[in-house]
Amino acid sequence: MNFESWLLFASIAFIATITPGPAILLATSHSLAYGLGRAVFTILGNISGLFVMSLLSVAGLSAIILGSSTVFTAVKLLGALYLVYLGLRLWRHGFQGPARTREAVRGSASPGRLYLNGLAVALSNPKAIAFTTALFPQFIDHRQGLAMQFGILVATFMLLSFGCLFAYAYLAESTKSRLVSSMPRIVSRIFATGFIASGVALAGASQRHA
Repeated sequence: MNFESWLLFASIAFIATITPGPAILLATSHSLAYGLGRAVFTILGNISGLFVMSLLSVAGLSAIILGSSTVFTAVKLLGALYLVYLGLRLWRHGFQGPARTREAVRGSASPGRLYLNGLAVALSNPKAIAFTTALFPQFIDHRQGLAMQFGILVATFMLLSFGCLFAYAYLAESTKSRLVSSMPRIVSRIFATGFIASGVALAGASQRHA
């Protein structure tokens, strides 16, 4: 892989990762609710999911997922239901929840739980699976070492994803005092609506457009 090919891949991956979607919604909402430090675990969970999907795309297993209407529908509906669940939970409890103590908030935001939230959102999104399936093979030269090329592409994709998600989470944290403190219910319900809308949109996605 030459530098020009890598630069093109990085540009496409950057546009994909900077575009708002469920992962960005989750990272920013967790940053607002629990702080930037805890949101990092959400981001790590998400890029772990991207790593798994990248492995699937190279192994050809993602093509099986996308080609089987049963498997595709199952993944799609699980992802949609999970996003709607996150939205309804946020709508009901807000960022801090009803009369919760600081210890209770920290307990509900354990690093492991936030990591799994990020992982689940990544792995249950067939659009992300379709993206990695379409993107990675285009930039792998089978005349060269596959392992090295795969490592470069995956590392680039994961670093860009981490950077973009962290930037959104940082912006959310920096505006938290002005937004959440002054109108917590409105802000939390905007994010809740975003999760629910993403879930509905995902449920309506077809294999052709995923």
